[in-house]
Amino acid sequence: MKNALIIGATSGIGKKLAKLLLADYDKIVITGRRTELLEEIKAVNPEKFVVKTHDVTDLDSCDALFSTLKTEFKTIDLVVYSSGIGDPNYDLAWEKELPTLQTNVIAAVKIYGLAYNFFREQGYGHLVGISSIASIRGNRHVPAYFASKAFQANYLESLWMKGKRSKADIYVTDIQPGFVDTSLALGKTFWMASAEKASKQIYKAIKTKKKKAYITKRWRLVAFVLKIVPSSWLYKFT
Repeated sequence: MKNALIIGATSGIGKKLAKLLLADYDKIVITGRRTELLEEIKAVNPEKFVVKTHDVTDLDSCDALFSTLKTEFKTIDLVVYSSGIGDPNYDLAWEKELPTLQTNVIAAVKIYGLAYNFFREQGYGHLVGISSIASIRGNRHVPAYFASKAFQANYLESLWMKGKRSKADIYVTDIQPGFVDTSLALGKTFWMASAEKASKQIYKAIKTKKKKAYITKRWRLVAFVLKIVPSSWLYKFT
């Protein structure tokens, strides 16, 4: 029996991805804070979806979640961390920065560590984190979000390196979306992909166990440019 866990499945990419994974997994555990939205997803396929109401910023509950899953399902083949927040913060107000750091850094590391150690113990597994094209450079309007995504991208690469050295068969995939039409999107912008299109490409990257995937594919070009242009030029446009 193959089992998957999606952390942050109530909306956007997590929600779309949960439905795509139905074709490949016997049980898909979906988590989030809003139980009613999770139940709506479960109604699509009550036999396969398992609802676990969960707040990633409650770190003790993260331990409890993985302990419960080990008891209920014994094994987990795939863990996707799809939780993420980030708002513009022009005045660097701490009350805006803190939730971003709690979700995108602290909670992410907690889940990544729990997932990796779970896989190491059972001997196999696939960890997928959704960072962002924002991980490549900074941004004066949304500093905590961009920095948190850089942290995630580097952490995932570190786990990928650990997986390569591990005796266990562990895969790690870093998904780096550009602009996707979700609640995180700040209005309409260029190359805005629908959540459905983005999720389909993420699904393919998961199926092929890619190390890194830019979503949509054209953002690979943007990533290349961002990596080579000097900061003195880039700051005029960000």
